[in-house]
Amino acid sequence: MKKTSTRLADGRELIYYDSRDDVVRDYPDLRPLEATSTASEIRYDPLLDEWVAIASHRQGRIFHPPADECPLCPSRDGRLSEIPAPDYEVVVFENRFPSLTTAAAGAPDREVGSLPHHARPGNGRCEVVCFTSDHDASFADLSPAQVALVLDAWTDRTAELSTIPGVEQVFCFENRGKEIGVTLGHPHGQIYAYPFVTPRTERMLSSAAAHRRRTGRNLFDDLLAAERADGERVVIAGEHWTAFVPYAAHWPYEVHLYPNRRVGDLLALNDAERAEFCTVYLDLLNRFDRLFEGQQGGRTPYIAGWHQAPLRSAAPGTVGELALHMELFTIRRTLGKLKFLAGSESGMDVFINDVSPEKAAQRLREVSP
Repeated sequence: MKKTSTRLADGRELIYYDSRDDVVRDYPDLRPLEATSTASEIRYDPLLDEWVAIASHRQGRIFHPPADECPLCPSRDGRLSEIPAPDYEVVVFENRFPSLTTAAAGAPDREVGSLPHHARPGNGRCEVVCFTSDHDASFADLSPAQVALVLDAWTDRTAELSTIPGVEQVFCFENRGKEIGVTLGHPHGQIYAYPFVTPRTERMLSSAAAHRRRTGRNLFDDLLAAERADGERVVIAGEHWTAFVPYAAHWPYEVHLYPNRRVGDLLALNDAERAEFCTVYLDLLNRFDRLFEGQQGGRTPYIAGWHQAPLRSAAPGTVGELALHMELFTIRRTLGKLKFLAGSESGMDVFINDVSPEKAAQRLREVSP
């Protein structure tokens, strides 16, 4: 992999990732851009003991542009975009409308009135990952070699973002489909470098710590072993990876993808695990698309995200407990119908699933390529 870092006209970093060492990426950004300005801060919610990002400047971000004005396509035929090159393999760049930014680093907390409220500047970083220059493609259309390059980019960004002072967790994810809320149709994902351990990770670590106290074993190891032994909810069982529908799945079609060897983050995967991931993940994405084939509106909308161990501030002794895994789910529950987060889910965090996990796993096995 060759990595080439450059700067856009407004000072944001852009990085090309190429599979060949002889590729030259010497393309200046010719757009007359002003320097980006953000107003991000994180505020503490004392009732839920968690942080919320407030980023009002994001209201002005681009919303569903036509394909010939896509900012994630290469710059060609006289049209300038976020990527100055006329073609590319994988590109990562700083989000123009970030929820978190390193420009906020070093500023102190501030108290707000007499209530137990305080806020911090939104220190961190938000990046966009373009998986391919082909506007009409999807991640599922990539070759295993292309997926390997994306995985290399995710791994490199995890390593680099982890060194930013104040960053506590790195989250690589993809949102696909207008139903999810995606505002740009080009195949892409994002990476968030958070200045705190996320609430979801805190809960998983707390559960893992309690399991360790009760049994002396790792919760993630026991969970994976149980699913592989039972087999009813396993969708793909590879030599190095297992994809299964969790026993208490929140979403109608939800799959967790684990390496069979517990590691904490993408950096710890070995060559064999990295190679098999590329084929297993493509298989899984194609199964999701086959679930609702022929439905008006095209491919299955989904969210896919990597859960990695936090860096520094988790409770002592818990960071090593978390197992790297990918979670993939769709908000579509059946043909023509979406799973909306209504009163119980949004108001009380109590999910009500319309599809049994066993049936979901069966259907995903049946739609094998």
